[in-house]
Amino acid sequence: MKKKIKKAKPKAKKKIVVKLKTKTKPKQKTKPKKVVKKVSVKTKAVKKISVPKAIGRVTHFFGHIKVAIVKFKVPVKVGAEIHFKGATTDFKEVIKSMQFNHESIKIAKKGKEIGIKIKKKVREGDEVFQVK
Repeated sequence: MKKKIKKAKPKAKKKIVVKLKTKTKPKQKTKPKKVVKKVSVKTKAVKKISVPKAIGRVTHFFGHIKVAIVKFKVPVKVGAEIHFKGATTDFKEVIKSMQFNHESIKIAKKGKEIGIKIKKKVREGDEVFQVK
């Protein structure tokens, strides 16, 4: 018996279809508009706090006679109440006597270093404020 040999048929060529994707912008969604409401703000009256300005600074202190040498930024008279404030110093005192070059004076001029007799200890660098 003879075997029949089948001849192979040529295979059919497959068609390849390529779909090109085009880049198109999708429809833009409209963003909702922001609604800005004007709100009236009521402000309360604010009380201004007056910060005292330093009128002078202690440049030296003589402990044995309790005299502070103060360089004033404004004129100061005898009888004015001043406030000494520093790291460990905090007291008020009325000026009873002032001296400049060993002479008593009634008014300390701006920029002068004046000796003031005080009751407590002060330190160099302590600030001097005027009490109202």
